[in-house]
Amino acid sequence: MMKIYDEVIKEEKKLMNTDGAALPPISLKVSENDCAGDMFWPEDDENTIIFRSDMAYELGGGTLPAISSQTLTEDKELVPDDGILLYGPDLNQLSKDTPYAKLIYLRVKGAALGEGDALYHAIRKIDYTKYHVHPHGYMSRISSANHREPVRISKAALSDGLSFEKIGNTYLNAYKKHPQVEAVQIVFITDPTFHFKALEKQCLKAEQITGALDHILKDLKMDCHTCNLKEVCDEVEGLRELHFQTQR
Repeated sequence: MMKIYDEVIKEEKKLMNTDGAALPPISLKVSENDCAGDMFWPEDDENTIIFRSDMAYELGGGTLPAISSQTLTEDKELVPDDGILLYGPDLNQLSKDTPYAKLIYLRVKGAALGEGDALYHAIRKIDYTKYHVHPHGYMSRISSANHREPVRISKAALSDGLSFEKIGNTYLNAYKKHPQVEAVQIVFITDPTFHFKALEKQCLKAEQITGALDHILKDLKMDCHTCNLKEVCDEVEGLRELHFQTQR
């Protein structure tokens, strides 16, 4: 069932592997036990405000790219194991606002997601995880309307050793708490030469798929001929089939 994002994931990974990345990725260490030891980083109870006077810089600040995306698959070739990759400088190597992307790829057990209402709630619960991860000193500024997610980095946290490895492990462990999630791959991009425009196009397509999936799983009675999501359903393998399954 969870093949609907596969083509988007393939196109994004193609950008990273051949077309869009001038710099090779750095593979960051993955914690094996809930961010223990040196990779532990404290979390806040909520998205704590970092004022401009307290921030070192902003990832995706101003008009710079500020991309965030989350997609699911059942394909082990697309997401073989847990991993954290970094394209570009780490946080301690930056001194000013920079283009930014955070991509989260989740391999799920399709059968464990269930069907009908159970499927809808399982996917929503996994999806909402991104709103409940708050690494200290890392303030996401999510703007759904503008499809942007810039991040403020605090001076104090940077001085204390905040890094993409610590942030990545915090997100990874949050997603692995869901029994349906088998593997998590997180990609951070700060390389200013990366083809962010092409990546943004794929991430927007993933958002459209998510919107269509949301409508389908809510069991909304839709007329395919008039629905504004028809183009997405026609293009994405598996969405139309899922739609008719839920209408039975």
